[in-house]
This record gives sequence, C-alpha cells and structure tokens, in this order.
Amino acid sequence: MSSGDQPKPEKGDNQESDSKGSPSSKSKTSDFYRTQNIPKRFDNPSWFQGYGLGSAHPMYRTSAREYGSRPPSVHTMPTTFNAKSQKFTEHLGKCGMYRNHSLNTAMDQSKV
Repeated sequence: MSSGDQPKPEKGDNQESDSKGSPSSKSKTSDFYRTQNIPKRFDNPSWFQGYGLGSAHPMYRTSAREYGSRPPSVHTMPTTFNAKSQKFTEHLGKCGMYRNHSLNTAMDQSKV
C-alpha cells in the first residue's frame, strides 16, 4: 500500500481536529465529507489567504462583507466539482472572434 492509498482516518482518529471534533486549520474536506472529483484547492481550505475585516466606513458595511471576511472551512467548501466543456472557447482560439464587416453609415466627425 503506497502513501496515497492509506485509508481515511475515522472521526475519532482524526489528529487534525480538536477535542470537540471540529476541524483544525490543516483539515481536508475529504476527511469530513465524501468528495467527488474536486480540485486540490477545494480539498484544502487552509490554502486560501487574505481574509479578514479591514476598516470601512460604517455607512457602507454590509452583511455580505461580514460573510466574505470569514475564511473558508471544510464545511463551506464544495464536495463535488463539475467543470464545463471548453469546446466553444477552443473554437474561438482557432478561428478568432466575430468581426462585423457591415457597411458603416455613420457620419465622419470633424477633427477641427
């Protein structure tokens, strides 16, 4: 059995959680939830940086700002990832964007 094939720890055996069973800063989403096809950044919420409240004018404080100031945890990360096809974008890369070749009927503006 290689290091990547190790069985997942049971809830009581998880050394990365505190005594109450809540996740620590190094916990993985897959340790707490059954995940399917998620990128590594979703499995490791501790990788996200730059959260916290800065000073803002009291008139412009919103509840969305408060939610956005909280760093993600294993409980707020998605457990599945379904990527969209890049077929349209690949086609644009090969042939280029649409260009309008219609007749220009606008008046020319004087540069004087």
